[in-house]
Amino acid sequence: MARVQVLSKETAELIAAGEVIERPSSIVKELVENSIDSGATSITVEIKHGGVSYLRVTDNGCGIEHEDVPTAFLRHATSKIHDKNDLDSIMTLGFRGEALASICAVAKVDMLTKTAESEYGTHYAINGGTEAEYEQSGCPNGTTIIIRDIFYNVPARLKFLKKDVAEGNAIASIVDKIALSHPEIAFKFIRDNKQEFITPGDGELYSSMYSVMGRQFAASMIPVDYELNGIKIDGFTVKPLFGRPNRTMQHFFINGRYVKSLTCTRSLEHAYMNSIMEGKFPSCVLRLTIPPSVLDVNVHPAKIEVRFTDDRIIADSIFFAVKNAILLDTQPAEITIKQPKVDYTKPLPEEQPVYTQMQMSDRHNSEIVSEIQYHHEEMPVQCAAPMEHISVVGKPIENKPFAETVINTKPPADIVNIPYEIPKESSAEEVPIEQLPPAESMDFKYISEASFEKKAEKPAPEPPKEIYFRVIGEAFKNYIIAEVESDIIFVDKHAAHERILFEKLRSGSQKLVCQLLLQSEEVLLDFEEFNALTQNTDFVRELGFEFEISGNSKVSVLGIPSILDGCEPKDLIIELARNISDNKANPMPEILDDMYHTFACKAAIKANDITTLKELSEIVRTILTDERIRYCPHGRPVMFKLSKRELEKQFKRIV
Repeated sequence: MARVQVLSKETAELIAAGEVIERPSSIVKELVENSIDSGATSITVEIKHGGVSYLRVTDNGCGIEHEDVPTAFLRHATSKIHDKNDLDSIMTLGFRGEALASICAVAKVDMLTKTAESEYGTHYAINGGTEAEYEQSGCPNGTTIIIRDIFYNVPARLKFLKKDVAEGNAIASIVDKIALSHPEIAFKFIRDNKQEFITPGDGELYSSMYSVMGRQFAASMIPVDYELNGIKIDGFTVKPLFGRPNRTMQHFFINGRYVKSLTCTRSLEHAYMNSIMEGKFPSCVLRLTIPPSVLDVNVHPAKIEVRFTDDRIIADSIFFAVKNAILLDTQPAEITIKQPKVDYTKPLPEEQPVYTQMQMSDRHNSEIVSEIQYHHEEMPVQCAAPMEHISVVGKPIENKPFAETVINTKPPADIVNIPYEIPKESSAEEVPIEQLPPAESMDFKYISEASFEKKAEKPAPEPPKEIYFRVIGEAFKNYIIAEVESDIIFVDKHAAHERILFEKLRSGSQKLVCQLLLQSEEVLLDFEEFNALTQNTDFVRELGFEFEISGNSKVSVLGIPSILDGCEPKDLIIELARNISDNKANPMPEILDDMYHTFACKAAIKANDITTLKELSEIVRTILTDERIRYCPHGRPVMFKLSKRELEKQFKRIV
């Protein structure tokens, strides 16, 4: 057996450096965080060849005193903590005292630094942990660190680096995130002598997000500003319509530090449940300000992972912050018509009469009107509904279209019952969505609309604002066309009705009444599904199903919910059993949304269904008074709008 011996200082430092410095991006992260801790208001990062051969970070921070410079490159040397008690209240990004020591162990380092009080600055060079130069030098206030030839003395690590493009992209990703976390600092990133981006440093997160992520990304976001249990959350989260196919654009910052947290990711995505399309993921730039005592950042050598003393508090805070922002975003997407590009080099096509058909929506007075493109025929008056008006309570926003008038408004849960009957007025109490319950009273796994209706003082009612609308007709037997003030809205009747039913089921205003079948149907289940179904009999009956055990892993379906009349009972009971089986730990909360979603989808008006003008009007009325009806449970948008101004631009009435 080999003898036990103490490793040499050089070997030990190379091993320690490997824990902190994985690639050039690790160096950039450590240096930029040190610059931030120094109080810098301007930071420039410049790289060449992916940062492997050249990397420079310049800041205008406090600088380092001449006599402290060599000490700064020693392991566990830091100015940010002094004893073990300081570990409980860390607010700086760096604190271990390992960054500079690890960097100089695997690269050639030059530092120029000067404090505001010093007459001269300091030039310090150290290669592979060995001091090369230490002298006074002229330089501006702040610190500049130049890194050359990373892993020049560790060839085994060097050969595992990726191509320059990949390493450069990793650095860009780090700088992007740090720039987002500190909008009060002006960042500049230069890559191979080309400026990638520059942030204004005006303290506005939106400005940094616009500069770093681009105009399109910034335009797709909605603001978040919330505080719960001493945890403040602000930033931006994406509109449900603009979900992405992956999670790469989810950015979480805790006390100014970019972190990866499964707790944060899960609570974010839970807030988007039933609002974002399946297979899509939300993007965000969220900043959490948390008391240092409730988290531990000393978990990972690179400090990218954190641990919370209570995950539930963090999860609830993020969920309510994002959910509130989504519910407040009631603006429908606006249609912009782009002028087609005309190729004047091609000959004009020979003109032919074009025959079209228009079908009006009222099934009792439906007419098919054939018209030739060159002949104008006036639309029959009876095909459009008369102008109607509704009153909503809310805070109208200046120079905004109709949708904003329903912000902060919660309508009666059973405002509409389509297409079965026209409802009576409900006396349900209106509660602003900002009145959210304390986190400790909530089950994070399932939040129903009823959860938002906790005891709270009712604010003084605002004067109602009347909104006038007129249903013009229906296109392609699925899309409602309605005139609302200075806009034309296009509504997907199936998606809208599906969401209306979904919200009614969740709020309890749509009761699930069992409808007995004329003849029972026997269904064979696997053992897990059979056990799940039979062990939750009361819950299944609350959903409107009735069954009895007819054999080994067999059940006979006796009744189904009345709103699902016409659906296949076997398919419904199999789906219900599978959902309960998949959520054994806590089946009730998890499957409710899934089953309500299924019920609403199957019971809603379908495309190509004949729908009366009265029914179409009720759908439009509900959309205008209920800000929840903006996306179907699948996450697809319910409506779009076309402004009168955009329409007039197409007819050249305005330019």
